[in-house]
Amino acid sequence: MDARERRRAIMGVLEEAKEPVSGSALAREVGVSRQIVVQDIALLRADGHDIVATNRGYVLQEAPSSPAVPTRLVKVRHGVEQAGDELTSIVDAGGAVLNVIVNHRVYGKITADLDIRNRRDVERYLHDIESGKSFPLLTVTSGYHFHRIAAEDEQTLDEIEAMLKEKGYLADLMPYEDGPVLVTTNAKGGLRGDAEASFLCTVYF
Repeated sequence: MDARERRRAIMGVLEEAKEPVSGSALAREVGVSRQIVVQDIALLRADGHDIVATNRGYVLQEAPSSPAVPTRLVKVRHGVEQAGDELTSIVDAGGAVLNVIVNHRVYGKITADLDIRNRRDVERYLHDIESGKSFPLLTVTSGYHFHRIAAEDEQTLDEIEAMLKEKGYLADLMPYEDGPVLVTTNAKGGLRGDAEASFLCTVYF
């Protein structure tokens, strides 16, 4: 099958799924590598499909049969050297880091999908940074950035929040920021587009 047919097949699996589907399972279903599946998921999201990555796999939120996945937007600050510890701590606590968001004073909101769900994903992400294949967005905003985190339930998200605060990663809102540091959504009707952008502040160098 070609790329378009493959993405249709992935959508078909997700639409019928009653529980999260792992990237490996999708890869076996369509006969490609897990990395190709990750790229396909990113393209499907770009087309407007609400696909959330949890620590157990992907969920298509727009599908009637899909389970609701709680997510939370957190504001954090740390240096590049703490990125591995932050991400590992989140996945070890049962969370999945869906993306990273920064607000650049020139380019506006910049969002990058991460889909980090386990230690292997963390290691792959750190290797890409160390090899120069990619760079962390936090470097353009003095370490300030946002993550959307998914978990099985609100209690797990609360525990992750508490852990980030204890480690000193959770950042306080500045006076010009409007709204709470944490925004909890039940992914069936979460923040989208301009609504999310209006919550995020401009972080200056």
